[in-house]
Amino acid sequence: TKDALVEGVHFPPGEALDLVARKLLRTNLSDLAAMGAEPYGYFLAVAWPSGTDFAARQLFAEGLRLDGETFGVSLLGGDTVSTAGPLVASLTLLGWVPQGRAVRRSGAQPGDLVMVSGPIGDGGLGLEAVMAQLSDPDGYLAERYRLPRPRLDLIEPLRDQASAGADVSDGLIADAGHIARASGVALRLNLERMPLSRAGAAWLTEQPDRSQALMRLATSGDDYELVLTAPPDASARLGLPVIGVVEAGEGVLVLIDGKPVSTGRRGWTHP
Repeated sequence: TKDALVEGVHFPPGEALDLVARKLLRTNLSDLAAMGAEPYGYFLAVAWPSGTDFAARQLFAEGLRLDGETFGVSLLGGDTVSTAGPLVASLTLLGWVPQGRAVRRSGAQPGDLVMVSGPIGDGGLGLEAVMAQLSDPDGYLAERYRLPRPRLDLIEPLRDQASAGADVSDGLIADAGHIARASGVALRLNLERMPLSRAGAAWLTEQPDRSQALMRLATSGDDYELVLTAPPDASARLGLPVIGVVEAGEGVLVLIDGKPVSTGRRGWTHP
């Protein structure tokens, strides 16, 4: 297959089209999960490279069918065209949330705690594994990159407890920055508290510069876990790893073992 650009994510040549379709759906589901919204359907616009055969299109459709059944969402309509360029697919997810209970990026308050829903850094390491730039004996990291797990299981808890939230697509620091900017506050993050998978922790122990490696994990993106804020009593009920606190001010302050570090590149920057 040719290169594909899907939802801002570049897939290397040869990536199976069923996996492309499944990641397209899952990344959009992650956006809904971050808002506490229940998905129910989607519209798809796809531009196929000239000469794409029926088998390739069928494989793409099979990926949508499989994850549509898994996550309980249906294709409601859309459009299909041809293009001289790479495959381009755009998906619009529809979801519902009770009035006044959507979790927005703008609700964080000083004194809230900052949490994440799961391991950070696997997406970036997974891309390296897919590109054969990193050893991945059991295929865990590659799967985490190719098939992220939208945190739909947290929809109800987020509605009840979180003050703000975003999914970690651009990178933990960048997406925490989206919350800080929308809420008019500062987020202080302690990267040594960042939860890591077994594979991520093993990779970290092999790196010569621990601080630089932690920054790399926190800026690589493509994790599709959630970063959220909540008052201290609510955070205890959520039971998620606490990695920082919301303060008066602006922006994101990053610390490692109590020492402020310069962030430089904070994650993916949208063109």
